[in-house]
Amino acid sequence: MPLTGSLKTLLLRGLLAGLIAGLLAATVGFFIGEPHIDAAIAIEEAGSGGHSHGTVEEHSHEEEPLVSRSGQQAGQFLALALAGMAFGAILAAVLNVGRRFTTLPGPRLCLAAAGFGWVAIVAVPFFKYPANPPAVGDPATIDQRTWLWVAVVVLGLLAVAAAIAAYRALAGQLSSFRLIAAVAAFALVTAVGYVLLPGVNEVSDDFPATLLWQFRVASLAETATLWAALGLAFAALTEWSTARSTPVAREVATSG
Repeated sequence: MPLTGSLKTLLLRGLLAGLIAGLLAATVGFFIGEPHIDAAIAIEEAGSGGHSHGTVEEHSHEEEPLVSRSGQQAGQFLALALAGMAFGAILAAVLNVGRRFTTLPGPRLCLAAAGFGWVAIVAVPFFKYPANPPAVGDPATIDQRTWLWVAVVVLGLLAVAAAIAAYRALAGQLSSFRLIAAVAAFALVTAVGYVLLPGVNEVSDDFPATLLWQFRVASLAETATLWAALGLAFAALTEWSTARSTPVAREVATSG
């Protein structure tokens, strides 16, 4: 059955699914990502411990962080819960528009949209500008790196849009041919964007490669959990709502 419900219903569904997804992602990040962050912070503190320059005020700020590590770890749950709800609301808006152009059943459409979201917002940016732990990156270039990340997210959205457009443009053709065209369009847009965008490599030679790799894998696992849980929760809520609204379900509820 196609996706049904008003925009308000979809938004409420997205907020709930996003809350669940955010808390699950934060749990994954706490158990998988935090140990690597602690190790990176230890390296950063060890590297700065031998420097004697700087004012007394600068050293006092280093010794007394604005937010403690325990506060940061707890705040991760709040931050990802809010982020998940925001992504859930965006997904609901996208589904409200997208359902007019497809006959996919509601749960499958939810899963497909979440998968496209992960590819555009996470996968494409990650393989161009992968996440780095503390102690990696020049603070002076943070604004430049932020804008580059925004640019590569736009690139991911354009690549996904190109893939969908190519697939729809070949309606009536063999499914395998349409999929090949969609993948080719996605790869072409992504490749051109990767070439045009400048590279960023601020990892020092003495930073442990194993720790860097482990942190990046943990970061990818956290975001994958967020989007997978968002799609699955949205799909489950959609299927549950559809089942409750069918005549058979209403008859069973009434007779009971």
